[in-house]
Amino acid sequence: MAYSPTVRRRRLSNALRQFRETAGLDSKEAARRLGWQPSKVTRIERDEWRRPTINDVMDLLDVYGVTDETRRQAIIALARESRRRGWWEEEFKDILGGALVGLEWEASEIQTFEAMLIPGLLQTADYARAVFKGGRVMERGDIERLTEARLARQRILDREDPPSFWAVIDEAALRKQVGGPAVMRDQLHHLCRMAERRNVGIQVLPDAVGAHTSMTGGFTILDYQAPEDPSIIHVEVGAAGDLFLEKPGDVAHYRKSYGYLRASALSADASVTYIENLAEHLK
Repeated sequence: MAYSPTVRRRRLSNALRQFRETAGLDSKEAARRLGWQPSKVTRIERDEWRRPTINDVMDLLDVYGVTDETRRQAIIALARESRRRGWWEEEFKDILGGALVGLEWEASEIQTFEAMLIPGLLQTADYARAVFKGGRVMERGDIERLTEARLARQRILDREDPPSFWAVIDEAALRKQVGGPAVMRDQLHHLCRMAERRNVGIQVLPDAVGAHTSMTGGFTILDYQAPEDPSIIHVEVGAAGDLFLEKPGDVAHYRKSYGYLRASALSADASVTYIENLAEHLK
């Protein structure tokens, strides 16, 4: 299984929150005992820290009465893993922001719905470049760096242990000629090739379905093998950034919506046939 400091840091934050609750302390009292600002414990538990400090983690374990040496060493090791940098931070620190890449990298299953675009993990270089260029707010150098970063993200599907990836794509996204007919034709052929992989599934949501459960936009469900890593929902909200939802009720809502989308979409085989026909008719 691939390793992601982002996921490990999230796991560490959850573990420390659970230790506090088991100790019967609220975050303000834990901070008071350590002489910290009241918000510090809250930020840690919300995973709003970039690189956990080992001494802070050890101090929290002391306050929470975690004395079992095996458990302490496991948490400290987790903190050390959380401090490392992922490849995306090394290669694309100047261009990649947010937590999505790190959360993707250790996921065992990724399910996504896109209403207006081909999913990022399935985009060709020319298609991605056209998407970034279409925003009309970037310099050429930034467009090329973003395109490189998007292709680098796709390494996740080429690993020896790739996640299961399933995409439901609205017909509107397939008909929109991003980059022109030639670019779009290549993109559609690429989708068909990707659909042949054992770990990739693609379904088309046809226009004939009409209104559906996700008219407001796309989202992604990320699941993990380790039980201590709960599922998370990623919702892209444009220029405002990304939204990550972890509450069980939110996850259940999006999982139910995704089930409806898959049930309304064409089958995987029929979807490939549709995409092939659409590519053939592009002039």
